[in-house]
Amino acid sequence: MPSSRRYLIASLLLVTTLGTFGYLWRDDSPTPSNLPPHSYAKALRQAHDGMPGAARVLYQQLQRTDLAPIRRVALHAELPNYPSALALKLATADLENEDPQVRRAAIASLRQLLPASQRSLAIGPMLEDPEQSVRFAAVDALLGLDPDAIGLYYAPLEHVLEQYRQVLGQAPDDVAAQVHLARLYLHGSDFAQADAALNNALRVSPGNLDALATQVRLRERQGQHDASRDVLAKALALRPDSAFLQHELGLWLSRHQQDEYALLALARAVELEPENIDYRYTLAVTLHQLEQVEPALRQLEAVIGLQPANRRARVLLLQYWKETGQLQNVQVLLAELERQNPDDPLVQQGL
Repeated sequence: MPSSRRYLIASLLLVTTLGTFGYLWRDDSPTPSNLPPHSYAKALRQAHDGMPGAARVLYQQLQRTDLAPIRRVALHAELPNYPSALALKLATADLENEDPQVRRAAIASLRQLLPASQRSLAIGPMLEDPEQSVRFAAVDALLGLDPDAIGLYYAPLEHVLEQYRQVLGQAPDDVAAQVHLARLYLHGSDFAQADAALNNALRVSPGNLDALATQVRLRERQGQHDASRDVLAKALALRPDSAFLQHELGLWLSRHQQDEYALLALARAVELEPENIDYRYTLAVTLHQLEQVEPALRQLEAVIGLQPANRRARVLLLQYWKETGQLQNVQVLLAELERQNPDDPLVQQGL
């Protein structure tokens, strides 16, 4: 495949590109006189590590006009952990940035910062962006919203979605493109086209985990629950120590109201890949559903220990502590959150 085609597909599928932190944390761009040397590097590290004052320095860096686009992209990757009115303002402002990768990063930030009911108002206009990859990023951010939430942007969304499918369809040997294409067709309940895209992906890479997981969802959507289970069973027989497949098995069992068995698979996934934040989060939710509150709390505490900036885990931990009446722990967590971001809506609400 020509390199230009691969670059286009990569830009569509990877809405934000972090690069390597070693590169991003080296501050060789010009700095305004009111900012100390290396302030970008320190601010990025402070935000990534959830240190006190993280939101303030993150906002300061996003207000700069002299940063290279890749550095703004890295800042946006951290921004959803520090919500506030100013965070929304900064993300919205970067929708007008001249660099397409920054606009895509701003879309990704707003996708997480805004509730579903408000998302289309901010992101919908980007469906008319002159850059194709930005329009496609807007599609990814808006898919899954119900028609009422999409509102006036429903017709433009469908139009750009069709363009998106056509472009991805031109890369039949690109596994990632075909898997993403299958998911787009699955969203529209076009099962035959989704199946064809997955067959292309699995023809090129028979053991591709993303393709197998998407195939499981497709079979379920078609009502073929035994077939969906068989896809997972065959994959697990070949790779029993795959944390990804154990996690997918746990999700499948949860979707089929077999939470006790799901718990075993999800716990196995965490055992195989203990630093995976998403696996621990899912395990915590399942434990809580089974009224195993203390183990759920421990999983969320482990997530925060591994990733102190993870606001999603903090929010859920606050909720679980409130439910169990551990208000002292709630106060401690809120105090930590306030040190990170005093303008966080949860801090403003208090207990």
